[in-house]
Amino acid sequence: MTNKVDRRSLLAGCAAAAILARMPGAARAAPSIGPDAFLRLSERLTGKSSLDPDLAAQFLAAFDGEGRGAELSRLVDGGAPGADTVAADEVVAAWYTGLVPGKAGSRLVTYDEALVWSVLSYTKPAGYCGGAMGYWADPPEE
Repeated sequence: MTNKVDRRSLLAGCAAAAILARMPGAARAAPSIGPDAFLRLSERLTGKSSLDPDLAAQFLAAFDGEGRGAELSRLVDGGAPGADTVAADEVVAAWYTGLVPGKAGSRLVTYDEALVWSVLSYTKPAGYCGGAMGYWADPPEE
């Protein structure tokens, strides 16, 4: 028995393949770990207990889009000591800088919500006002 492929089936298959090929990696594949697991991992790695869950989901999507899901899974599972230090460092760096490293350069996930602004209390994101006009002229309150 021979299975014949008619023209309509062949065209439908080609169209589906073309659509899937143009989708970003995160849209084609399921995330490596869930957003809650990534949030818990991030809190463990950064030492911060009140990270934004929505921001965690955005970081996870960016890492998954770069094909980093297996590394994140190993980090969540504990992995071998020191085996995934690069991935762990990149997760921490992403939270502090707002950037996720990628093959074609870094992807900006957030700017003003990056953790760097919470540890550098003497500065603020560019474009944010520190107070009323002339606030910088008076010494800070003690």
